[in-house]
Amino acid sequence: MLAIARQKIIREQLKEHKSVRIAELADLLQVTKETVRRDLGSMEKSGELIRTHGGAYILDGVQNDLDLSTRQVLRIQEKETIARKCSFLIENGDYIFLDDSSTAWFIAREVMHRNIAILTPSLEIINLLASCSNIRLFAVGGEYNASSGSFKGGNTIRNLERYYVDKAFISCRSVSMEGGLTDTNDSDALLHKLALAHATEKYLAIDTSKLNRTSFATIVPVSDLNGIIMDSPFPPEWMAFLQGNAVQIY
Repeated sequence: MLAIARQKIIREQLKEHKSVRIAELADLLQVTKETVRRDLGSMEKSGELIRTHGGAYILDGVQNDLDLSTRQVLRIQEKETIARKCSFLIENGDYIFLDDSSTAWFIAREVMHRNIAILTPSLEIINLLASCSNIRLFAVGGEYNASSGSFKGGNTIRNLERYYVDKAFISCRSVSMEGGLTDTNDSDALLHKLALAHATEKYLAIDTSKLNRTSFATIVPVSDLNGIIMDSPFPPEWMAFLQGNAVQIY
């Protein structure tokens, strides 16, 4: 099979699944993993995809929900930077909400030695903190979703309604000046909206790839936030926009 034909199939797989794995593509195309790596490298150079360890993904489309195993290996250094910044906003004695994002897992790891309470739907965070006697850990239960490594659905929303926190730290799939914070599905958007509504201080923790994009379901306008924590400096137009809406920049 010629490279042009292989890459057409890879494009089709990315359009349908938003992410691909080298081993699976090698089986599908009946070629070696090295051949797939060369194809992905060529497609990355042309801007069609973003390479990861073991595969690739795209950010196009309003419905683009990557599974946890993919998200955990993306932009690790950026998420570590964000987590360190978030830790400076968290004080001993705080009750905080962390969502089921991979960014939230890095925040949890950064503050796991603090004397705080953490409310989360993420089983990954619960497992990380389960042995930390200094942390009061509250699980927002419901139906377990293996793709996200967390609890989701109506019961999770109803459980979250019972709680209020000092600070909520959420991530989301996209944020734009016009569309505000958006997510890939109604369930995640509603959970994030409720978490922010039940927090005294509301923070969005994102890397630069989330800016100026729009996903399927609305969460809240940017002006509802107290602050946005990002891995790198904001573009000038975003700095002016956030300052005009009294949103702190971190």
